[in-house]
Amino acid sequence: MTTYDDRASLTDLTATAERVRSSVEAVIEGKPEVVRLSLTVLLAEGHLLIEDVPGVGKTMLAKALARSIDCSVRRIQFTPDLLPSDITGVSIWDQQRRDFEFKPGAIFAQIVIGDEINRASPKTQSALLESMEERQVTIDGQTYELPSPFMVVATQNPVEMEGTYPLPEAQRDRFMARVSIGYPSPEAEVEMLDVHGGANPLDDLQPVAHAHDISKLVEAVRGVHVAETVRRYAVDLVAATRTHPDLRLGASPRATLHLLRAAKAAAALGGREYALPDDVQDLAVSVLAHRLLPTAQAQLNRRTSEQVVQEILQSTPVPAAPGQQSGFGLASGTPAYGQQPPRRL
Repeated sequence: MTTYDDRASLTDLTATAERVRSSVEAVIEGKPEVVRLSLTVLLAEGHLLIEDVPGVGKTMLAKALARSIDCSVRRIQFTPDLLPSDITGVSIWDQQRRDFEFKPGAIFAQIVIGDEINRASPKTQSALLESMEERQVTIDGQTYELPSPFMVVATQNPVEMEGTYPLPEAQRDRFMARVSIGYPSPEAEVEMLDVHGGANPLDDLQPVAHAHDISKLVEAVRGVHVAETVRRYAVDLVAATRTHPDLRLGASPRATLHLLRAAKAAAALGGREYALPDDVQDLAVSVLAHRLLPTAQAQLNRRTSEQVVQEILQSTPVPAAPGQQSGFGLASGTPAYGQQPPRRL
């Protein structure tokens, strides 16, 4: 398997990302956008929340991503009786040593799959807060560092499904992006019957990249350039969520940082050493919507957070490329940065 030195080019590194993407798509048919977003979150050092109804392949996507990378993987099946110590670990008294010995929990892995995370109580869900943000675990006053790279891939059913708890706001804010797989097209479902009908495709899935390769990719993403106007655009989008009349809770500064990191990862996957406003626009709904809380009136009007973010995208001025007035290939009617959006009638 190919490894890279510190002088590896962005082209060489993105070839590794392409192998991982192709490996996952061999299992998840007909959902290239979902696979690409999952890989974007991985390279942006974020965590992914996969939310959808049962049976559409949420856990399959998480497993396929984990098996495509040669790294440590642990799965946590979230249940109502799961304890925080089952996740983080516990100190046990050793009779022979006459001292406490720390037994690491399931969180001590490079990729952690949290299956149906909203079936556990909010107390147990909160056990992930420190590890997801600071990449460490503190037990009995002792801090333990988590391995690198580190990513939590959690699945959940919609909160209206029976036997689930809504994720706390602080927990949702730590997930860089939320993705919904959705039902496959008829053609993809027929192909799925042929591929999955006789055997589990995960059984034949082999790693196509080392954890070392992913660390190199992460370093390449960190070096992607983001212009001042693009940074300002991301800040304006997030700030607009805090004053929108249909939202009682807007996005946090952490959301701005996650949006920028994801845009840099998307640029690297596209073979570019610089991020564009298009990258921010493409990721805004996935990165911001799950953090927002609509007002009671908006819920009565069946207004979703995704609709609000799309509305903000349409009304927020976009940075224009030098010599252009319509932005970087954006839809006509979207105002360029520094111009006022058209008034609604």
